[in-house]
Amino acid sequence: MIPYQEFLTEIRSYAEPEYAAFHKRLIKNDNVIVLGVRVPQLRKLARKYDDSVDELLSFPDEYYEVTFIKLAAVSYLKWEKFLNYVDRCVLLIDNWATCDCFIPKCISKHRDEFLPYLYAFFAEKKEFYQRFALTTLLHFYVEEKYLHTIYDFVREADTEFYYVHMAAAWLIAEVLVKFYGDGVKFLKLNEFDIKTRNKAIQKACESYRLTAEQKTYLKGLKR
Repeated sequence: MIPYQEFLTEIRSYAEPEYAAFHKRLIKNDNVIVLGVRVPQLRKLARKYDDSVDELLSFPDEYYEVTFIKLAAVSYLKWEKFLNYVDRCVLLIDNWATCDCFIPKCISKHRDEFLPYLYAFFAEKKEFYQRFALTTLLHFYVEEKYLHTIYDFVREADTEFYYVHMAAAWLIAEVLVKFYGDGVKFLKLNEFDIKTRNKAIQKACESYRLTAEQKTYLKGLKR
């Protein structure tokens, strides 16, 4: 593993100032410093250093790109190694972009085993802990077997947090697209807040995977 300053020099060689300004506006977190490296290149760097995760995690988190590379590198690990780092990784998440790009593929083959971790993160009642739990459900758990688990998480989500609200809506929208009838039944129970319910309907209706008739019906469920 190269020293931190050399690592930063390598990252900066791919930086685009105009993209940095654009991405900074999207992140909407004044505490995040963005150099302006695009995601495909960040993933390449993470692949390059995924055998040096301990060294990566020792680097300071002063730049968005450094944290991104850390999380991406961990996301490429096999299950047993991944579990050694997941707590430290979730602790590093402080914006939606970093959260949404942390998609550990190994979870797909260990979904039942990872659920206790999701419950534990969710119970922290912190914005990006809860968003990580919800986006992980979105990526790996939208199957009939887990629908009631998804509904439980959405019922308990603290949607006063904007990025939790958006993740919960995104998750239910995906349920509506993949399991329309079951998702509609859940909507009709009115067991989560109106603004998130309406946002879920809006997102579902933006999908090309629903019919015009289904979208019309969903719009009629808005409150």
